[in-house]
Amino acid sequence: MLLIPAIDLKDGKCVRLRQGRMDDETVFGDDPVAVAGRWHAAGARRLHLVDLNGAFAGEPVNGDAIRAIAAAYPDLPIQVGGGIRDERTIAAYLDAGVTWCIIGTQAVKEPAFVARACRAFPDNVIVGLDAKDGLVAINGWAVVTDHRVEELARRFEGDGVTAVVYTDIGRDGMLTGPNVEATAQLAMALAMPVIASGGITGLDDVRALAAVADQGTSGGIVGAITGRAIYEGTLDFAEGQRVADGAAAG
Repeated sequence: MLLIPAIDLKDGKCVRLRQGRMDDETVFGDDPVAVAGRWHAAGARRLHLVDLNGAFAGEPVNGDAIRAIAAAYPDLPIQVGGGIRDERTIAAYLDAGVTWCIIGTQAVKEPAFVARACRAFPDNVIVGLDAKDGLVAINGWAVVTDHRVEELARRFEGDGVTAVVYTDIGRDGMLTGPNVEATAQLAMALAMPVIASGGITGLDDVRALAAVADQGTSGGIVGAITGRAIYEGTLDFAEGQRVADGAAAG
């Protein structure tokens, strides 16, 4: 199971939000490339970048910072989400060196877009499903729909999606622990890999997710995104990845 550092971009800075609220942010760095370098040096094998402004605007806003990170660390696979609503945006990110584009809001509003994107960009599309009390939220988490996560995720199983990023909004940025049970249930229900997101606080949380990582028929839980914990120091990233690797080996 990969431990994946998150770099959330707002107004060109690296921030973390609590439960996705744009007015409740903590700034962790003014230089996104330097922050990416920190995790690269710590042994990260993938980065998770989010254009927070873009998620609300419906189009890329922090694209320059994302392109700069991809150019600075071409050997580091990057997945990007936030404001990806058309194939032109996906093509531009892939051309800049990004490996995967995460479709969130548009996957809910226009499910057929996911199928088109997968045909146009095989192996480069991830679906992001953010949930509050089991219901999918869109538009930067500002709107909660009546779609249940598992039901919606199943729509994309035949499209060629590389993975599903599952975020529990209630736990994101709160350091309250991930929703291990719900993540494991989703992995068991789907025939595609799941990436967990939200709530990781320390090594015990990494161990808990790694312990159920082999759930499901197609990869199980292949990654866990971590943000506030590694910035505030409640989780040492390198040690966390060693724990995840050790759990897999065991």
